Parts: sequence; C-alpha cells; structure tokens
Amino acid sequence: MAKWLSGAAEWWGRYFSPEQFYLNFVEDDRFFKYIIGGLKTTVIITIFAVLLGIILGFIVGIVRSTHEKTGKLKFLNAICRVYLSVIRGTPVVVQLMIMYYCIFISPDASKMMVAVLAFGINSGAYVAEIFRSGIMSIDNGQFEAGRSLGFNYRQTVIYIIMPQAVKNVLPALCNEFIALLKETSVSGFIAINELTKGGDIIRSRTYNPYLPLFTVAVFYWITVTVLTALVGRLEKKLRKNDVR
Repeated sequence: MAKWLSGAAEWWGRYFSPEQFYLNFVEDDRFFKYIIGGLKTTVIITIFAVLLGIILGFIVGIVRSTHEKTGKLKFLNAICRVYLSVIRGTPVVVQLMIMYYCIFISPDASKMMVAVLAFGINSGAYVAEIFRSGIMSIDNGQFEAGRSLGFNYRQTVIYIIMPQAVKNVLPALCNEFIALLKETSVSGFIAINELTKGGDIIRSRTYNPYLPLFTVAVFYWITVTVLTALVGRLEKKLRKNDVR
C-alpha cells in the first residue's frame, strides 16, 4: 500500500505539479494562445457551419417533403437523395480532408472557410431530415385548411405549415448545434488550431498529456453543459406555450 501511494504521489508530482501548470499554461502564454484561442476558433466554425447547414437543410427538406406530399420536383428530389446518401454515409473527417486537399487545392485557400463549408454541408444533410420530419409530422388537415382558405400549396406551406414545423424541430436544431460543436474537433486534420488541436500542441511541447487534454475535455464539457441547459429551458418554454 505504501509503495502504491508513493508511486501515485510521484505520478501526481510529475504531471500536476505547480511547475507543470506553469509550463503548460503560463509559459509562452499557452493557455490563452491555444486553449482560449482554440475555443474561439471552434465556436466561430460551429456558428457559421450551423447557419450554412440550416439554409442548406431547409432547402433540401422543402424539396424532399414537397415531393413526398405532391409527387413533384422529381429531379431535384433525386439530387437531394444522392446528397443525403453521400454525406450521411461518409465520415465528416473524410469530407473535411476531401474539401481541403481535393477541392480547395490552392495553398491560399482559407482553412477556416474550408472547415465552415465542410461542416456546414455535413450538417445540412442532418438538418434536412429534421426539417422534412417536422413538415411531415404536421397533420394533413392543416393542408386542407389552407386550401379551404384559398391558399395554394406554396402559400399553405409558408403561412401554416412552416411556423408549426419550425416550432416542432427547434429543439432538434439546437441539439444539432451541440453535436456539430464536438464534431469540429477533427479540424486539426487540416491544421486548424481549434480547441482540440490547441491542447495537442501544448502536449507535444511539454510532453505532458494530462493537463492540456483534461483541460480541453473540461472546456468541451462546460460548453456542452451550458448549451444543453439552454436547450432544456427552450423545450420547457415551448411545452408551456403548447399548454396555453
């Protein structure tokens, strides 16, 4: 027992001593440069990728639901099905590397822009199914009500169906934002200094994997926990409005 305690104390002193804390976070301003700076990059990529994903997913979701409801837009629906199959059937890290090394071959290409496009296109495939399921969940009686008011299909979707569908899928969209935040951790494959890459850079310079990587995990956990709490509050508010 004494030998085990001695070994544990030695391990703790080797990786979690004040000297190690200084070396990992204070020296060369590594905490703010790599951890805080990486978190900022992660959040920026996530926000713009989500916006792109919502726009793309909304368009694809409308096309898919319109085809299922009316049988129209067959050609566009076929394109959307191929897009969904390819994007949902391949890993996001492979899509990111294809986007950077095969499509944006120029060394002058902005890595941040490439990441936003890759994650936005990936997110759009999942958002499209969220929107489609939200539209399809609306009772057909709502479409009939729109026609009885003299609306055509497009007007019925805009004024009657979409407000209800968006309200239904809003929590799922927020959860997609949370999932995308964690997916951006693979941005380091194209040398973007986001949060995970920042922790790995510190590890490679200090040869201490514990402090930087545990810190990265804590920052992800705190961020996701806060966002999850906000989504929970949003869901409760929506349920209260439904009761009213």
